[in-house]
Amino acid sequence: MYQVDVLVQGYPGKAICHGGLGWSTIALLRGCNRTILVDVGAFGVRRELLKQLRAHGVEPEAVSDIVLTHAHYDHSVNFTLFPQARIWIGDDELTWAERQPPGFDPLPELYVRELANSPRVRRVAPDEVFIDGIRAIAAPGHTPGSLLFHVEVNEPPVLFTGDAAKNRVELLSHDVDATADREASRRTIDRILALWRATPGTILIPGHDLSMQLDDDGHPAYIGRRSAAIAAWFGESIELTTTIDLEKSLEAS
Repeated sequence: MYQVDVLVQGYPGKAICHGGLGWSTIALLRGCNRTILVDVGAFGVRRELLKQLRAHGVEPEAVSDIVLTHAHYDHSVNFTLFPQARIWIGDDELTWAERQPPGFDPLPELYVRELANSPRVRRVAPDEVFIDGIRAIAAPGHTPGSLLFHVEVNEPPVLFTGDAAKNRVELLSHDVDATADREASRRTIDRILALWRATPGTILIPGHDLSMQLDDDGHPAYIGRRSAAIAAWFGESIELTTTIDLEKSLEAS
């Protein structure tokens, strides 16, 4: 089994005037003689990621594997910070990503190029058990080669959905925001729900939200509480900040 710790909570929102927040989930798995990160976040999370790793007794050099759900910048760019790690990404995803020209989209072109050429990269096929007890499952829609990661060896199992199901609302509504193929995304949500329901107690960890389990009525229920805020300088002193709380009560959801 793997010990699973969420180092950085994903957040289910986007800025009105500044595009996506890029606040994605980063999780640490330890077990089977491996230290694994599932997704590695965007530039803005670097200090917090290092802080959380060290709080869990892990130095960057000790990370043995990085597992990427897909190639978008907010999930992938920090692979460069882990010099000893093998990097696992879907073969279909990387093949698609490296063929895309620069554009106004979330693909980090130069980092994709590095992934495509790096000897540390291992390309994963759908339905492959590529690390002990962890199976990759095709999840097209958000991107053509997105993958789910099903930690089958754990009791209960853990299902990482990346942005194939970014948040609780997408799971409840069967509809998605920011997808390359809406119908494919809906079929993928059906696949996720079937996997989730197959084993009672399965923990689902999405790309931009809190971890969840199904309650007794079969509805997604959050594990833990959201923690998110912005400190802003609106006054005339560097010491004076205004805190904007983004937690939002979970009882209303």
